[in-house]
Amino acid sequence: MSLEEQESYYQWALKKGISRRNFLKFCTAMGAMLGLEASALPKIVNAMESKPRIPVIYLNLQECTCCSESFIRSGHPLVADLILNMISLDYMEVLQAAAGDQAEAAKKKTMKDFFGKYLLVVEGSVATGDEGVYCTIGGKTTQSVLEEAAEGALAVIAYGSCAVNACVQGSAPNPTNAVPVKEIITSKPVINVPGCPPIAEVITGTIVHYLTFGTLPELTNQGRPKAFYQHRIHDNCNRRAFFDAGQFVESFGDEGAKQGWCLYKMGCKGPTTYNACAITQWNEGLSYPIKSGHPCLGCSEDHFFDKGPFYTHLADVPNHVIGKNPDQIGLIGLGIAGTAAAAHALATAVGKAGKTSAPNSSKDESAN
Repeated sequence: MSLEEQESYYQWALKKGISRRNFLKFCTAMGAMLGLEASALPKIVNAMESKPRIPVIYLNLQECTCCSESFIRSGHPLVADLILNMISLDYMEVLQAAAGDQAEAAKKKTMKDFFGKYLLVVEGSVATGDEGVYCTIGGKTTQSVLEEAAEGALAVIAYGSCAVNACVQGSAPNPTNAVPVKEIITSKPVINVPGCPPIAEVITGTIVHYLTFGTLPELTNQGRPKAFYQHRIHDNCNRRAFFDAGQFVESFGDEGAKQGWCLYKMGCKGPTTYNACAITQWNEGLSYPIKSGHPCLGCSEDHFFDKGPFYTHLADVPNHVIGKNPDQIGLIGLGIAGTAAAAHALATAVGKAGKTSAPNSSKDESAN
């Protein structure tokens, strides 16, 4: 079957019993998630109605499978397993029933039948040390497996921090000489989707954008989809008001933690981390680490494992984006609060003293 003969997303939705109304809701949500204007909605709907589902080959290289866990738990009002149904997932070691020669045969068939038309998703870093012996699949090194699969791909999505920047495997001293996908694949577009794990909906948005416009979404200077990685977590954090007020958690379980105060002093890297965690959130928009009470580790930023202890706060917020060191903000905030409290106490004391001394004052004045 050729790609053109494959069913469209809308045809799939009808077969699944999804109403037209919910289908349009999904298209609207995708447009909003990608930061597109309302005028783009008809184009998204038309693409989803007419374009065939894209075949996908998903490689698991040197990784811990947390990205796969995120991938299969994509949440969306349309359907719980949105991503697995939106794409034609032809090869994925973690999920496929086939194994060994049968699994490899399925991958090769997709690579041949849809040459130049399939999307390659890569999870994990590439082990290059000692000729790649530290991680092999079917007797092949991860580098050779990646290069073979990427040859006929229309684009490559480096999914997760291991694939984007080698993550924990690439941290010092990097014994396997792990490298990111972009250092191996240079002849194809590589879309970086960092995070440990990343947000699964980024893949959905990338596919919808490609189907709608025939191009990959706009990327940041680090090769990340701009719609998802243009804002710092700090900018949209539900605890931001406490940061600005200088109200910080000083230790886990203290009164500030119970009140939901800012986690900056507990090591939160939200001010230097670019991701959509605070906007898209996890588990169908339920929460994300900071909201649930744990500081951001900055897992979508390059080499975050090598940037010091997770629970030591930043010496300063870079680029003076806030204007002051958060510690100074805290001191200023507390100073203002203390001054206000002292002024209020003084005013109260004066008022009480005035009421108490009023009768005596009258006598004194008449005596004078």
